[in-house]
Amino acid sequence: MDGTFGMKKPTIWFANEDFHDADEPYLPELFKESFHAWFEDAQDLDVCQYGVFRLYSRSASFYSTEPRNQQQLNSANWDEVMNRLANQCIQSESYTVLLEQNVQYSAVPIRRRKDNKMFAVFVSAVNKEHAISKAELEGYMKHYRVHFYRAFESVFVKEIMLQKSMIDKEATHRERLFLISKRLYDQIDAESVVREMLHSLEELYQDSKIHLYLSQDHLEGDSRVRPLEFRNSTNNIVTEAFLEGKHCIDRDQPGYIRLAIPMNGKQAAYGVLCIEINRVHWDESDLPAFMLIADTAGSAFENAKLYEQSNMLINELRIINEMTKRLNQSLRSREIFQYATAELLKVFNADYCCVLQLDRKKNEFKVRASNLESLLGKAYANDYGFTGIVYRTREALITSDYWNKQNVSSELMEDTNSRSLIGAPIFVDGEVAGVILVTHRQANYFSYDNFKLLQVVSTHIGLAITNASLHAEMHKMIITDNLTNLHARHYLDEQIQRKQRVDMQGSLILVDIDFFKTINDTYGHQVGDRILIQVSAIIKSSIRNGDIAARWGGEELAIYLPNVPATRAVQIAERIRMRVEHETDPKVTVSCGISEWEMSHDKISVESLFYRADMALYESKKNGRNRINIG
Repeated sequence: MDGTFGMKKPTIWFANEDFHDADEPYLPELFKESFHAWFEDAQDLDVCQYGVFRLYSRSASFYSTEPRNQQQLNSANWDEVMNRLANQCIQSESYTVLLEQNVQYSAVPIRRRKDNKMFAVFVSAVNKEHAISKAELEGYMKHYRVHFYRAFESVFVKEIMLQKSMIDKEATHRERLFLISKRLYDQIDAESVVREMLHSLEELYQDSKIHLYLSQDHLEGDSRVRPLEFRNSTNNIVTEAFLEGKHCIDRDQPGYIRLAIPMNGKQAAYGVLCIEINRVHWDESDLPAFMLIADTAGSAFENAKLYEQSNMLINELRIINEMTKRLNQSLRSREIFQYATAELLKVFNADYCCVLQLDRKKNEFKVRASNLESLLGKAYANDYGFTGIVYRTREALITSDYWNKQNVSSELMEDTNSRSLIGAPIFVDGEVAGVILVTHRQANYFSYDNFKLLQVVSTHIGLAITNASLHAEMHKMIITDNLTNLHARHYLDEQIQRKQRVDMQGSLILVDIDFFKTINDTYGHQVGDRILIQVSAIIKSSIRNGDIAARWGGEELAIYLPNVPATRAVQIAERIRMRVEHETDPKVTVSCGISEWEMSHDKISVESLFYRADMALYESKKNGRNRINIG
């Protein structure tokens, strides 16, 4: 007995598959292909020699056969009638027949095999003598439907095969990516990670150009590895990918696609992988693989760097701690700037360092400290060079090779032939009060870690300057008279004592406002205070920067003139006396007493110097006021 007898015929699993309403936009091609195939089979039938068959979609568009001789149709408007009949059948979804001008028109719906829902209409037009029955028309329709589903199944199978091909390709890709990841994690140092990644990508994409832009380590001798320059416009998608932390694609290049993917670790982005791929070979589905390789390399690179970075972090913390401790020991901004310059040169092993402070009144930056003496004391507009960029952006910057692209003027870089630069703002009370610039003659010298460390150090320098400013402010308040803005008496005493230890001579002028009590009684104390302020301002504008003016007590003021003899002091006192007489309002006069000391005399104490000046002042008042007397 035949072993196959009685066995169930195997079914083709996709024979019951069907299209859905959502697939209707894709049906026209199937209609066209299947109708053409049906007509190839049916064209030898007699009915096709003198009749017309059409296939109408639900949108009433149609595909048609033409009669061999249109005159065989005894109707001039058969085209219009067929369209009308097709619409009626679409509306009713049932068999429709019409006899008009001895022409039989028939329409039968074509239904889906799975849910029996109509998706097209099969229409015929033949002369009455060749009329076809409903059964015949349905036979032609079913014959056509076989061709339609054959075309549909062909597309269905092709789609499945394409999906299988993609799955196989993805599986192969995954296997390759797994091997690449394993090799990357097997590397024990950062340089090996970078070289293994580039080698793997060159194996996978042999027709591509691959470069890695690193923000820190630059592998000497490997042309594929380049420094990441943040302000290089030619690498704009590289910079964008690094700063935004996501891939960027440049499709505007002729002939190829340029792709930039950040090499990210868990803690930071270490560089950007840049791939140039021929447009012919570009496949969007490869993008996840690129991103996975870049991320894997970033993680492996980060792991290889952990030990080195931990040691570096310990060293940086030690540096910051020592610098902060030393900076806070100084309460003078000049000393802070000088110490910061010296330390930054050592910390970064740099060639040059320059610290600039903002003069808000003049709106310019002045060089306060530098190991380049020619720059000391120079002033620059607040928009000049790298200092201007830091001031405007309020952010730190790094330049890998100044001479490769001189898009910023910099006297510091040009005078020193420096190529690498890092700069950071110094903030005081939330505003940029200064700028630090550190340079080196070697290109690509500073790492991203150097860049970050300078930002931290600049913050501590700003805090030290803030402390120094507050101390200076406090000291000024202690040694300054609030009303006259002259020095306090105790400060004058201290300065005279200090000057007497180093100077050869000096003079003291005591100034007393005549009839000051009468002024207070007549005009009130507010006017009296105003007179005191006016006289103090005249005194301050009549003496040198090194001279010391103070409020001695009440309406009495004192002026100490270092290294000035009494004869010269008389001239200064006379100038003050005359200006007070002519410039005050209400008009007042002053009386002056002068004393002096010289190194050749016996040592004269501060008390005796004041006593002699006070006696001379008494003589001036006794002799009529508004005059000067030497004691």
